[in-house]
Amino acid sequence: MIDTKVIGHRGAALLAPENTLASIRAAAEAGATWVEIDVSLINEGGLVIFHDNTLDRCTDGSGPIRKALPADVALLDAGSSFSTEFAGEKVPTLLEALECIQALGLGLNLEIKHDANDVENIVPAVMATLRDYWQDEDKLIISSFNYAALQLCYEIDSYRHLAPLYDDIPENWQEQAEAIQAYSVHCLYSRLTQPQAQQIKAAGYKLICFTANDPNVVEPLWLWGMDAIITDDPTKFASLLDS
Repeated sequence: MIDTKVIGHRGAALLAPENTLASIRAAAEAGATWVEIDVSLINEGGLVIFHDNTLDRCTDGSGPIRKALPADVALLDAGSSFSTEFAGEKVPTLLEALECIQALGLGLNLEIKHDANDVENIVPAVMATLRDYWQDEDKLIISSFNYAALQLCYEIDSYRHLAPLYDDIPENWQEQAEAIQAYSVHCLYSRLTQPQAQQIKAAGYKLICFTANDPNVVEPLWLWGMDAIITDDPTKFASLLDS
């Protein structure tokens, strides 16, 4: 299913404001055919593409993202902190991002950002939106550091391609992957060991690593079986995009 070696991180976070439509377009313009973005829950059940727990770093707003009202988030400037060139760029809703990605013909790795235990407040809404507005199952992977979120995804739709996310791969990774019939395992490239990579591949899973912006630092990982790298700048991996 995964038909690329390069996935743009938060769109293309070094080329345009992360997790914006501009960043998604920048990834496509750079030659990436897949992007990774983050979906977060805001007030009144809204779903937006945003990474942080607070608005401060990436917008001209402040305070917890979870408490922000949809009408207020729609007015935020998510581009000026990156560059004046992107002044006025908005925080997209999940639906806006899905429409943009599909219009560009891209594959999507959608990460569910949710640190709390109440996954029932975000997962069903995300899954319903994907059911209604995402067309090609083979071009979608749902990932999360929150394993309970992935469990609920699996309960709602066992046919989706799911992926546990890890900084450090735990000893019970295979048990977790098997329980949700995971498609891939996603991990921090710098903490991955060769035996872990070989175990993941031997068990039949795709191996996707994040977040590298220098091709040289991940060169050995291709030999270990890594299937794709998530990067802030797809142009750094232009030779892999061309292939």
